[in-house]
Amino acid sequence: MSGALEGITILDLSQGAAGPTCAMHLGDMGATVLKVEPPGGEWGRNLGPPFVAGAAAAFLGMNRNKRSVVIDLKKPGASEVVLRMAEKSDVALESFRPGVADRLGVGYEAMAARNPRLIYAAISAFGQSGPWRDRPGVDGVAQAMGGIMSVTGTADGPPVKVGVPAADMAGGVFASQAILGALVARERTGRGQRVDVSLLDSLLSYQVVPLSMFLASGQAPQRLGSAAPYAAPNEAFPTSDGHVMVAAYTAKRWPALCGAIGHPELATDPRFDANEKRVRARPELREVLEPIFETRTTAEWLEVLDDADILCGPLLSYPELVAEEHVVKSGSLTTVHHPATGEVRSPVFPGRFSDTPGDVTGPSPPLPGEHSEAVLSECGFADDEIEQLLRSRVVSGSVVSGVEQE
Repeated sequence: MSGALEGITILDLSQGAAGPTCAMHLGDMGATVLKVEPPGGEWGRNLGPPFVAGAAAAFLGMNRNKRSVVIDLKKPGASEVVLRMAEKSDVALESFRPGVADRLGVGYEAMAARNPRLIYAAISAFGQSGPWRDRPGVDGVAQAMGGIMSVTGTADGPPVKVGVPAADMAGGVFASQAILGALVARERTGRGQRVDVSLLDSLLSYQVVPLSMFLASGQAPQRLGSAAPYAAPNEAFPTSDGHVMVAAYTAKRWPALCGAIGHPELATDPRFDANEKRVRARPELREVLEPIFETRTTAEWLEVLDDADILCGPLLSYPELVAEEHVVKSGSLTTVHHPATGEVRSPVFPGRFSDTPGDVTGPSPPLPGEHSEAVLSECGFADDEIEQLLRSRVVSGSVVSGVEQE
């Protein structure tokens, strides 16, 4: 069955992680994604180790369902090629620093003049305005400046990055949402528009819970490890062979937990008989609960807690996670074929559509320029035009070598 975005074409000039993730999600939903890369391929192809047959594993995970066209935007005439492609596209996506796309001749004004229905989405570190506009930034810098590192880690340890590229992933997800909103608006107005998404704004929205708490109270949240600042117990406890995550902070589940662990008296302990009290007395509560959980294995505690209807789960490593029966049987991972590396496994698109499921096992992560000639032909370029573009190296066909980040 066709995807929800079948018939929508994405002209993707982005590189790295945020933009490619956004474009991949749109491609997973059925859109045609034309990935425009510089000679040799975008810098994300070198985002490793690890590498699989010369390609970064991270790149392979973020670039399925795309076709690659290599265009050297620094050569005369290159911008005209992109603008002609924009005429046939519904969405253009870029992740240059603010102002760079305009200098290259492929900015919003130039594209909108050729296609007023075009949605032009720009992802940047800090947005298109404000004092930080021209600051360069990547995921780690955005995490540091976006507050999320200040609330990540343990109370007695230093601030740390989230263990995944949270700013890039949040930026990619929010950019795809914004693009979908703009496409819906175009159905009403017939006009395209510009959409700006920054990693900073994405992280702020991602932190809506702790940030809202701070804005209301003026109290900066503290680093709490696996605990939550608004509920207790709601954290991971060590067992005799691992950890178990326990969320038993409601008026119903706190007494149930106390009974399940063999200490019903804790339910009426005046230090712990309300969630607000347990949050304030979190260190004392942990001192009481930790030795109890250390007496049994994780599997034993899961059986006990499940029987008492306590929200809980094991702390799984990646090897354990991907081998879990639920992950396997629910189809949470997909496999696509890559011409150079063979089979590539990666997570599926999280949205499960009943009528328009799309195809997350479609075109593999492409080789640089793998589809240059075919895509230009489909965009209306004549054979002799394509031949001239190839001879002048404005456009390149399939190559295998990587490219260094500029």
